[in-house]
Amino acid sequence: MSPTSNYFHLHLVSDSTGETLITVARAVAAQYANVTPVEHVYPLVRSQKQLDRVLSEIEEAPGIVLFTLLEKDLVSKLQSKCQEINIPSLSIIGPVMQLFQAYLGAPTSGRVGAQHVLNAEYFKRIDALNYTMMHDDGQHVEGLEEADVILVGVSRTSKTPTSIYLANRGIRTANVPLVPGIPIPHQLETLTKPLVVSLHATPERLIQVRQNRLLSMGDRDNDTYIDRQSVADEVAYARRLSAKFNWAQLDVTRRSIEETAAAVLKLFADRQRHRLSE
Repeated sequence: MSPTSNYFHLHLVSDSTGETLITVARAVAAQYANVTPVEHVYPLVRSQKQLDRVLSEIEEAPGIVLFTLLEKDLVSKLQSKCQEINIPSLSIIGPVMQLFQAYLGAPTSGRVGAQHVLNAEYFKRIDALNYTMMHDDGQHVEGLEEADVILVGVSRTSKTPTSIYLANRGIRTANVPLVPGIPIPHQLETLTKPLVVSLHATPERLIQVRQNRLLSMGDRDNDTYIDRQSVADEVAYARRLSAKFNWAQLDVTRRSIEETAAAVLKLFADRQRHRLSE
């Protein structure tokens, strides 16, 4: 890659879905603000014929090659080709597997896509997703007691995306908006099982996000939604409710969705441990 280039080719080769590769690659690429990866994703590469097509594309657009392949012949052929055309390649799971093998003293099973087996954990995630989609944005409040976690907060505190992220981790998550002048569902006042987490952000951050939202919708007339005093009143209202009902509070002003979800998961785990110790 030329030092003056602002992009590079990133080849992600997997014998499964490629999700692991994409996650790792994007996490690292995000650290380089001045260059953009051009992703080439090749999932379900499990035969020499499939790999040959991949190698042809890599040769046409050389760059970094990351892979998660378990078949040794495919790994060998991919690495040899990368050496031949002088580009870097790296197995993402290889070093981790070697570490496990050294510690456990046993070889791997070599099962491709083993992490996607339809087990109890998989069905738990599906159930959580179904529940979360049914209980988004204050819907079906009669079923809130069945949740593991309930997120509350004013508009644009990332309740829905955080709920979906948590559901993907198997946590049944509902979310309920807090709107001044509109009474909260009475079910929120009598919950015993779910953890209720109130998401907060500074008025300045909320106004910024809401302005972007209005622009994307072509709505330029909703002044109250982005009025500084109105937004500050909303934040104060949410904090008063949180204190009144002793809800856990989480400031999401500078948190990504992943960071917010991780903080909620920690609160949930701490609560579960506390209950078990009682």
